[in-house]
Amino acid sequence: MGSMPLYYQNAYLRNFQARVLGTEGASMFLDQTAFYPRGGGQPGDRGTVENDNGTGWVTDVSKQNDVIAHEIHGDMPAKDSVITAYIDWELRYRLMRLHTALHIMSGVVYRTWNATVTGANIADDGSKARMDFALEGIRVGDVLEEIGALVAADICKAAPVNSYELPRDRAMQIPNLIRSRISLLPKTLKHVRIVEIEGLDLQADGGTHVSNTREIGQVRILGGSNKGRINRRVEIALDDPDLVPRPDAPPAVTE
Repeated sequence: MGSMPLYYQNAYLRNFQARVLGTEGASMFLDQTAFYPRGGGQPGDRGTVENDNGTGWVTDVSKQNDVIAHEIHGDMPAKDSVITAYIDWELRYRLMRLHTALHIMSGVVYRTWNATVTGANIADDGSKARMDFALEGIRVGDVLEEIGALVAADICKAAPVNSYELPRDRAMQIPNLIRSRISLLPKTLKHVRIVEIEGLDLQADGGTHVSNTREIGQVRILGGSNKGRINRRVEIALDDPDLVPRPDAPPAVTE
């Protein structure tokens, strides 16, 4: 009961049509979906589902193996029916911008201090995000200003952001592809998804991202904290969290 991940084909897809493979309790399963399931520190998408029975609200999306479960509040569609789903686009775009900003920051800290990532998370509402680094011997307050300046400079380079898949054996030949302190790639994974910010960052990642760093806009460093002997946490937020792209462009529907 796998679901084709439309969010990898087009992260800017705002609505789509799909067939209901089945339901279980409050969960709905589709043959394809643009709803991103929570994982890797990025929250799941929200939105609505229009169906013959009425309207359902997607309040959470999760993934187990290749099965994506959409938690529905409201009217549940029937099995084998065709639904039209609408992504909460303001939230999704905010999450895309923050996730890309975290990649920028990860690249900055790795290049400057050779520090790996020990954790990352984006708030469910996209109000802020944080990333933890292995910066032993450095107090985070001493480097916050420099991190902020370097991140801002990289965002202003308007670098294209590309994503693609490689066979696992080829991907693992790329130096420093796994930026986390502990590799989180499942041993059963045959293909690795790569996110490349041209000239700035290259790493394995499963989230959704903007297509160019200029879409991130200005990022504020909210603060930092020292977490034990090694971990240093940096929190960021978007200066303009409600910005959305191409407001005059009609949303596309895929059959």
